[in-house]
Amino acid sequence: MSARVLVVDDIEANRRLMKAKLENRYHTVSLAANGHEALDLAVREEPQIILLDVMMPGMDGYEVCRRLKTMPETRHIPVAMLTALTDAEDRVRGLEAGADDFLSKPIDDESLFARIEALGRYGSVTAQLREQNARTASADLLSAEEQARIDASACIMVLDENIDRARQMAQKICGIGHKVVLWQDAEGQASLASEHLDLIILSLSGQSHDPLRLCANFKAAGMTDKLSILVTYSQPDHMRATTAMGLGASDMVRIPVNQQELIARIRTQLRRQRYVDILRKRIDRGLELSILDQLTGLYNRRYMLNQLEQWRKRSESGGGPVSVVSLDIDHFKAINDRYGHQAGDQVLESFAKRLRQNIRPKDIACRPGGEEFLVIMPETNVENAQMGAERIRHAIAAEPFMVDGQKTQLKVTVSAGVATFLDKDETVAELLHRADQALYTAKQGGRNQVISLAA
Repeated sequence: MSARVLVVDDIEANRRLMKAKLENRYHTVSLAANGHEALDLAVREEPQIILLDVMMPGMDGYEVCRRLKTMPETRHIPVAMLTALTDAEDRVRGLEAGADDFLSKPIDDESLFARIEALGRYGSVTAQLREQNARTASADLLSAEEQARIDASACIMVLDENIDRARQMAQKICGIGHKVVLWQDAEGQASLASEHLDLIILSLSGQSHDPLRLCANFKAAGMTDKLSILVTYSQPDHMRATTAMGLGASDMVRIPVNQQELIARIRTQLRRQRYVDILRKRIDRGLELSILDQLTGLYNRRYMLNQLEQWRKRSESGGGPVSVVSLDIDHFKAINDRYGHQAGDQVLESFAKRLRQNIRPKDIACRPGGEEFLVIMPETNVENAQMGAERIRHAIAAEPFMVDGQKTQLKVTVSAGVATFLDKDETVAELLHRADQALYTAKQGGRNQVISLAA
């Protein structure tokens, strides 16, 4: 996977060497000699990955990283810090500054590119999701509820066939507010089966199972889209760890590992995974808002017309008759005038709830607008549609509607018009017109009744 990479280093020879290595792997590279250049290029060029040196004059890498992670335009860009510093405290400091990875030099090329590939996967996903979200500054800001979701407790599995080693690993991360389960425990098996996991700490030291095969299986099952995998390895397994990164692992750490570094890496992985999850949920919510009526939760007019056209084509191809029931609450204006619009809204919400409770699973309940409702009844002839409409009418009239904090009872009735697609030449607009004609006849005939028009 090629990516746009920004390399930040105050030593020109280091910049040129890294540029040559990256371009040899078909990455597009930009260079910055100091922190201020890095911040400017990060905003202007929107790189997918930033490789950041720590020890620089003026603004050091820690400060650059902190600024990158607080700026709405750049906070989503993965940052890997590269340095000659080797102390665990330095790595922890970098991760706590917001870095997505922290690499101590010298680092072999295979490890470097494995980590870049993992960061590139994350950067590519977040870029696509952010593009689908609204293109505003607020779209890059987290609400208080979303921030709480990022910081919430997680479920972490330690997957190591050596039970003593697994318990030692679990002991390292106990006390940081997360639930820790072991693969050998029944609770761990249940969590894996139900996919109620946020992160797996996977040991490469297995003998009875192949950890790399597990990584491949997790990726094939789409699980690496929903959870992070942190691989632990000993020095002899170094190349296998880089292979695991290519198979979908998010991070790799050599054991024995400093406890604070392990905790910092776990927090980084959870933060990234949950940020992606938030972006996905925003998109899902946006899709919901585009097809649902906000007051009642029923489908809106736009979705209704789209579905009618789809079912018309299906019916035309031999999929069976399609009927609609057009509904209008009787004397709704009088309810608004006498009890107020708030009471009117309560009636609409309650009406929608009863409507949903009295249609079949395959029926589609919609609110085109106002006090008008419509039910699409796939594979239903006019006689059965009329029976369905009568069932709805009886359910609405059966019990009074409660408004004003349950203090006021209102008797509500509904009139309905039923129509069925006549032939393949009839349009959706013509079908709706016939349903409205039937509804008008029901209104003129005294309301609280169902009328169907054959033609």
